[in-house]
Amino acid sequence: MSDYEIIKYILNDINEDLDDEEKVHLLLNKTVSENNECKESFGQRASDRLSSLAGSWTFVIGFTLLLLVWITVNTVLAAKSFDPYPFILLNLVLSCVSAIQAPLIMMSQKRQDEKDRRRSENDYKINLKCEILLKNMHYKLDRIIECIDEKTK
Repeated sequence: MSDYEIIKYILNDINEDLDDEEKVHLLLNKTVSENNECKESFGQRASDRLSSLAGSWTFVIGFTLLLLVWITVNTVLAAKSFDPYPFILLNLVLSCVSAIQAPLIMMSQKRQDEKDRRRSENDYKINLKCEILLKNMHYKLDRIIECIDEKTK
């Protein structure tokens, strides 16, 4: 084989490999972008926002201040208080907040799990693509080495 034939053979092989790599690249990019285009409903966005608010220091401090003001006002007013000492109304309000907050947090966690699963699938696909391309590069290098060895013999 002449130098020209070896170079021509390698270049043809490289063009075929590039076409294969492009197909793999397009296939994986299409599936990754389809996973990222997931639309969120109004309820899902609302539960995410409320969960992030309920888990913030602003909410914790604000709610603690509200409780302290509630207890202080009802303790100081004593006879004229709107919620006397056992604070039954306060217990009802806290129970209602908990009853609403718990499902919202669970919905938000479920959505986050779905996002994490999609992200994990995308990572797997990217790793698979890299592995395929790396194997292909090793194969090409082996073929180039074989051609060089044949040429030197």
